[in-house]
Amino acid sequence: MSEQMGLSWQVHALMAGVDEAGRGPLAGPVVAAAVILDDQQPIAGLADSKKLSARQRERLFDEIRSKALCFCIAEASVEEIDRLNILQATMLAMRRAVEGLRLKPGMVLVDGNRIPVLKIPAEAIVKGDAKVPAISAASILAKVHRDRWCDELDLAHPEYGFATHKGYPTADHLAALREHGPIAAHRRSFGPVKAVLKDPV
Repeated sequence: MSEQMGLSWQVHALMAGVDEAGRGPLAGPVVAAAVILDDQQPIAGLADSKKLSARQRERLFDEIRSKALCFCIAEASVEEIDRLNILQATMLAMRRAVEGLRLKPGMVLVDGNRIPVLKIPAEAIVKGDAKVPAISAASILAKVHRDRWCDELDLAHPEYGFATHKGYPTADHLAALREHGPIAAHRRSFGPVKAVLKDPV
């Protein structure tokens, strides 16, 4: 107990921001990232990843990885999403991201209104990706990681257009799904995919 108390002044100063990408798409993993920023190396331009261009996100992705004290990007697979549901799979990916950090934070701030089960104090912050730089950084890491995953999937299955829609249920994606049927990367528990499985072309 006394040893933990002695260390608390060091670890409590470390705050990790956590965010996810990929709850809404019909395919692929949900991705979460946890980031502890370095106050001595501020990063200009951090914002909600959805408000940034792809080029800005790519630039910041590299800068965050080089300047952050530590970070971790984690996933919950399509199989886990279908087995647990998307909310629980998101919480699982977030927990993996936090537990994968090289340094143990004293506090975790999570974007949204729910927090994963953690052994560290945590707080949910609605629209945190626009308010807390560490959460903004996490949102960028998660978004770019998942977008790159979709780009790779597009190379294997160009008929679906993953590089464009990133797995979201756009009209083009839904049309391709009806025409070609689902692939292994599709989330079978999601309505549009389930509908195609029930009523195959």
